[in-house]
Amino acid sequence: MSARDSFPFSEVRTLWMNGRQVDFDTARVHPLSHGLHYGSGIFEGLRCYDGPSGPAVFRLDDHMRRFEASAKALRMDLGYDRRALADAVLETLRANDLREAYIRPLAFRGFASMRMNPLPCPVEVLIAAWPTRGRFLGDGSDVEGIDVGVSSWRRPSPVAMPVGAKATANYLNAQLATLEAHENGFGEAIVLDEHGAVSEGAAMNVFLVRDGVLWTPPLDASILAGITRDSILTVAGELGVPAVEQTIPRNLLYACDELFLTGTSAEVTPVRSVDRIQVGDSRPGPVTRRLMERFEAIAHGAADDPYGWRTPVTADAATT
Repeated sequence: MSARDSFPFSEVRTLWMNGRQVDFDTARVHPLSHGLHYGSGIFEGLRCYDGPSGPAVFRLDDHMRRFEASAKALRMDLGYDRRALADAVLETLRANDLREAYIRPLAFRGFASMRMNPLPCPVEVLIAAWPTRGRFLGDGSDVEGIDVGVSSWRRPSPVAMPVGAKATANYLNAQLATLEAHENGFGEAIVLDEHGAVSEGAAMNVFLVRDGVLWTPPLDASILAGITRDSILTVAGELGVPAVEQTIPRNLLYACDELFLTGTSAEVTPVRSVDRIQVGDSRPGPVTRRLMERFEAIAHGAADDPYGWRTPVTADAATT
């Protein structure tokens, strides 16, 4: 059985590509596309959550803003403004009758030249979405937590790569860290920066709690400015949890009271051990639980949305 025949892709009919919906099975890109050979591409990851008022995309405009910023870093002209891309996301969800979904916008340089200079190559833009079920890092990971290991790989220096851009080429580093983590029996990796300080997970941001204070690495620690990360910092302020963006030495991973990872797919995932050293009492701590519950209540539409983070999928929804 092919991947197309199994969940989640068996439920997808179309994707948006260069301005129109195309059949999922007939969507094609050229095998000599520049992005395929040289990694000249960018992407985003969003979630659509169903709720009492219907399905809504979480922080749609913020994701499209970051998509634009990544394109600028790679000198890519997307050919569509943020409003058009947001509308295309909603259109794709409606075209596939999706209520709970992961959404993947992608832009890459297509075929025109096989030289290193990417500028002659056209920019192809697509948006795909597929249904989601359960927790990204395994059912029960939100209750039991996961085991992580510090990777032997380091994050690239920000003077070597645009690490703040969500560029496809950057994720070779994440793949290597993930492969190593899985080979060593861990659910996820934590990667250090070039100076040996905590950077982020393979593809997630890192938070720790020590003496009631929330810590997370700063943006200059070779991290992606995660939108879930920003959401947690916002929710922490609302709940009165003191938070600092500060350089985190590796040893604090073993000395903290609580530790968790954040990301669009991972949402908020507690960590119960690092390098097989127990974190706290090896279960989600009180600060982690408060932040996770408040974040998920807003994202899923189970609570008021004071920040305007949910964009309804309905045809008359206003996008910004």
